[in-house]
Amino acid sequence: MEFEVLGSMRLRDAGREARLAGRLRRTLLGVLLANANRVVPADVLTEAMWGDQRDDRVVRNLHTHVHRLRGVLSRPERLRSEPDGYLLTVLPGELDAERFEDLIEDGIRTSAHDPGRGAELIRKGLDIWRGAPFGGLDVPLLHDEARRLGERRLLATEELYTAELAAGRHTAVIGELTDLVTRHPLRERLHGLLMTALYRSGQQAGALAAYRAAREVIVEELGQEPGPELRQLERRILAGEPIGAEVTAPPVRAPAQLPHDVRGFSGREVQLGELDEVAPGAITAVVGEGGVGKTALVVHWAHRARDRFPDGQLYVDLRGYAPEEPLAPGDALAAFLRELGMDSAAIPGELPERAARWRSLVDGRRMLIVLDNARTVEQIRPMLPGGSSCAVVVTSRDALAGLVAREGAHRIRLGRLPHGEAFGLLKELVGARIETEADTVSALIDRCARLPLALRIVAESINARPCWDLDDMLTELTAAALDLLDAGGDPETGLRAVFSRSYQRLSPGARRLFRLFGRYPGRDVDTCALAALAGAGHRATRSLVDELLRVHLAEEVAPGRYRLHDLLSAYAKDVIAGKAPGKDGGAQSRIVRYPGEGT
Repeated sequence: MEFEVLGSMRLRDAGREARLAGRLRRTLLGVLLANANRVVPADVLTEAMWGDQRDDRVVRNLHTHVHRLRGVLSRPERLRSEPDGYLLTVLPGELDAERFEDLIEDGIRTSAHDPGRGAELIRKGLDIWRGAPFGGLDVPLLHDEARRLGERRLLATEELYTAELAAGRHTAVIGELTDLVTRHPLRERLHGLLMTALYRSGQQAGALAAYRAAREVIVEELGQEPGPELRQLERRILAGEPIGAEVTAPPVRAPAQLPHDVRGFSGREVQLGELDEVAPGAITAVVGEGGVGKTALVVHWAHRARDRFPDGQLYVDLRGYAPEEPLAPGDALAAFLRELGMDSAAIPGELPERAARWRSLVDGRRMLIVLDNARTVEQIRPMLPGGSSCAVVVTSRDALAGLVAREGAHRIRLGRLPHGEAFGLLKELVGARIETEADTVSALIDRCARLPLALRIVAESINARPCWDLDDMLTELTAAALDLLDAGGDPETGLRAVFSRSYQRLSPGARRLFRLFGRYPGRDVDTCALAALAGAGHRATRSLVDELLRVHLAEEVAPGRYRLHDLLSAYAKDVIAGKAPGKDGGAQSRIVRYPGEGT
């Protein structure tokens, strides 16, 4: 099957064009294709098709249109119903927008060493376009995707003429560039390309006239001077400097951005072995709860493996679960591009072009890229290299299911330390004193739930209080674990703050379930008991439990049975203690009424 959205909506199957009758059918297909291979909620589809109408008739009509759309597919199972909506499966190469993107990426990469061939590939991608995206459907939910595709088309056009000039076709493209700057008078890069084409064709006066025309329209329309890149180009033309492929950037040193290795790192030999298997081009996601040691593991391994990446190691904290706002992927890419030698003025302003430039720049380099503390897959995707020379390691509290499913990432689930490794960590940090009071140390480890961050904070407390017996420390930890583990109120390290940042990312329903979980008197609980506890249906409760599991605020100890470890349970009670009575008030009576859950 072939799906076409870069112009009038078309569906081709076995070489024949299927009939897409009516605006509603085209709208349904357009929204599904804009979200290909993702579940589109039913209410999103009804809003796209009928606006604000909300009644049973609209839902029935949606089912009817889905049924009819299936009828024109040779494989109707590609459009399947999901609990929350519908999903259209589109295979690689079937969507014209995807083919366009792939050709442009190939062309940009090829242009670095063969600009003539690169220009051919980019032209081939641009030739796929037949008109306005989605046939100009006036559907608000498609406007953003249509704008994104239109911007990508313009960026590809700019890359095309960059490649054409690099291939020496200066005079041949002057007419096309003149037409383009007339149609897009505020695109400074197009003005710069026209100036360069004129100058390299021996038309210095024409190039300077093109600059004056560009400046006039930019000042008139925007009330500001052209950007530094265009002004610098004018100065070089005035000075008669050579402007061409022979003007190259100075060599860039290999970046070495890894943070300092973690003191006293101990254990995790299995996970280090998995990381040692990371191959060039691979994506590895290390996921686990806050404080479990994801960053420590990855940074320790990266220092150990740095010789495998002679072209450098890049590192960024994406602040996914930091007190401040997460780092935007465009900002992270800008920092990487600057580190790789690109002048700030030359960094593209739009995220798609910035990501394309990034992929071109790292293509063929043997580099390690560490994306630490990611919040979502969407934050990561623009930063993934396109080639097979770089290795990417991501850390996150989220399970990053989309990265595994779509990009084929290898996921390493980092759990709490085995008891022996926890003992080894304390011995590494505190010293031989640990071995003389093994029973007390074992109890301390249990009170810390074998969580590396908690163990490190306890080790610091032991070292800071040499006159204390370990029994005194255990008594303090038993009485008020989260108070002792607040790391002096450090918002980055204190355990209460670490848990809070995961908790605050939850939906309101999942937060409530987490608080109710903290009231449960048993050691572990099944979905039915949680549904009774929450006073909600089984399916809704399962969805909320999945949200807790995804950010590692609960663990599944057996199929359908869940648990909070002691520190998370203490945090849940801590949250409850700080809240006024509300809807959770009936939970305890529901626990009492639910039979058979006393373990």
